[in-house]
Amino acid sequence: MMIDAVDLFCGAGGLTAGLIQAGVRVHAGYDIDQACQYAYEVNNQAKFIAQDIETLTTEDVAAWYQPGNIRLLAGCAPCQPFSSYTQGRDTRQDKKWPLLYAFMRLIRGIQPELVTMENVPDVTKHQVYRDFVQSLEELGYSVWADRVSCVDYGLPQQRKRHVLLASKLGPISLIPKTHDTNPVTVEQAIGHLPALAAGEWDKNDPLHRAAKLTDLNMKRIINSRPGGTWRDWPEELRAKCHRKTTGKTYSSVYGRMQWDEPSPTMTTLCYGFGNGRFGHPVQHRAISLREAAIFQSFPANYKFAPPEKMNFKAIGRMIGNAVPVLLGDIIGKSLFKHINKV
Repeated sequence: MMIDAVDLFCGAGGLTAGLIQAGVRVHAGYDIDQACQYAYEVNNQAKFIAQDIETLTTEDVAAWYQPGNIRLLAGCAPCQPFSSYTQGRDTRQDKKWPLLYAFMRLIRGIQPELVTMENVPDVTKHQVYRDFVQSLEELGYSVWADRVSCVDYGLPQQRKRHVLLASKLGPISLIPKTHDTNPVTVEQAIGHLPALAAGEWDKNDPLHRAAKLTDLNMKRIINSRPGGTWRDWPEELRAKCHRKTTGKTYSSVYGRMQWDEPSPTMTTLCYGFGNGRFGHPVQHRAISLREAAIFQSFPANYKFAPPEKMNFKAIGRMIGNAVPVLLGDIIGKSLFKHINKV
């Protein structure tokens, strides 16, 4: 049985690539970030449409599905409104807040056999998510939803996400864990790559490129140990914000990864030393774009931009914002296991 899919909020195509890897036919992806079009189309042979999900009609999306095939609608809405960093703020003012309602509007109009979404674990704390699940159940979907540790499926990244699967065909669930006792480590994932200095790139791999460091940040990373914090530094190297009560809890910023552990969660700014625990375990630099792409399980041949338009920050944002390809593959395999049982 064939599964046809449309990927809402598709970005550079991490989820799409994983679904395709599992055997799903993804016909199109929608996103407002035009910079993602090259990566999405070149790697996935699917159509990228730069359009706001709130302006889509059910007819727009339904037209991509082939008669007789099982229809999957995937929608991994931007996570910023639901992130733990926004707790205590009125996130309803965030223009991304209504996007789950827009996703549900399309589900209600199309009524695909299968639905999936992925988001930060804290999405479950918000009324919009509870409304989303209730609406699915009212439409006759069986819903499985849980917090998933991606290391349990072989991703070399300590990424925890809330994954939802819904089906009109019967009860559904994610496939069992594959790596719950042997996580893939940073060293296993990137230890084979050539050494780089801050600001350098590998002439044989334009994506293996690291951001520059200021003189101050170079001193900081030299004084950083794997798994340590900025508290290990001499007092004169500490940032002003770290001396404030409000800044003392953010111990992972300016941190180094550890060789024998999975990486921390990749984020939009994962290529910056000061943005999280994104320092290389032993080299005096932040992780390269290639290393971030590996932690996100993008294939080595995945292209993010034409060679003449390699914008470092834009590519870093695409990689950091992506659904890991491996998670997309796990979701796809779960869907096939499900339809083969019904």
